[in-house]
Amino acid sequence: MAAPASLAAKGRLAIIAGNGLLPVHLAEAARAAGEDPFIILLRHETDQRFEGFETTTMAIADIAGFNRILRQHGIDRVVLSGGVTRRPEWRDVRPNWKMLRKLPALFRTLVSGGDDALLQMTIGILEAQGCRVIGAHEIAPNLLARVGPLGRQIPSDEDRRDIEAAAEAARRLGELDIGQGAVSVGGRVVALEGVEGTDRMLERVAGLRAEGRISSRRKGVVVKLCKPQQDVRADLPSIGPSTVRNAAAAGLAGIVVEAGRALVLEEAALIAAADEAGLFVCGIDPGLAGGGL
Repeated sequence: MAAPASLAAKGRLAIIAGNGLLPVHLAEAARAAGEDPFIILLRHETDQRFEGFETTTMAIADIAGFNRILRQHGIDRVVLSGGVTRRPEWRDVRPNWKMLRKLPALFRTLVSGGDDALLQMTIGILEAQGCRVIGAHEIAPNLLARVGPLGRQIPSDEDRRDIEAAAEAARRLGELDIGQGAVSVGGRVVALEGVEGTDRMLERVAGLRAEGRISSRRKGVVVKLCKPQQDVRADLPSIGPSTVRNAAAAGLAGIVVEAGRALVLEEAALIAAADEAGLFVCGIDPGLAGGGL
């Protein structure tokens, strides 16, 4: 099998690894495609082991240190992967001369910008160091969600109404650069994702359900969509077995993501967990009638 075009360059690939399993999947996929990826572990964020890979640890805002790593290891491509729980502050930034003119804009973004604005700034800074930022889907295209159900369960007509309501809420939320997910129960949007992330949002829904604030007779759906203005090279929505567990604990009927613009991690384990819990997991295409379901 031919390697993806993004893997065909002569320079070395670096994977900037936050928390979660995505960086591990990307490292393994890159190696399978003939790469020797260099793993940059984000201090206080990375929670996985990368045995057998060359690694270094650096602070998230150490631009000068990143530039040294690029030169020392011949890196010409970088992929951003994994979660980041702590937003850097301006005092964390370690600049080099290449980004001095960008400092005022960076400080403004750190103080008041949303996640997408910060990621756009990050990509610009990294590329100013002389490398090209590529998307996780270019390294492991098999992780992209596809249209239709992944497991045995399929949405009911009531679920489809919830999908429409939650998808519209998630789209508007994304336009505001706030979050990527929403939950609808009985056609009513009951939760929006903020900086806490999807799992914490689902924990909140479970708590509301236990308090009787959400109907126990209707299940509901969580939908995760890419922000309309989002650069797909960073922070694509992702789901995994933990998403299924949290959705089940919240009493939901299913999980929906955007096909081609969301990542499905540990798909076999996710499908097994969803089938066991009686949940559907589907990919939709917002451009098609009914999402293509």
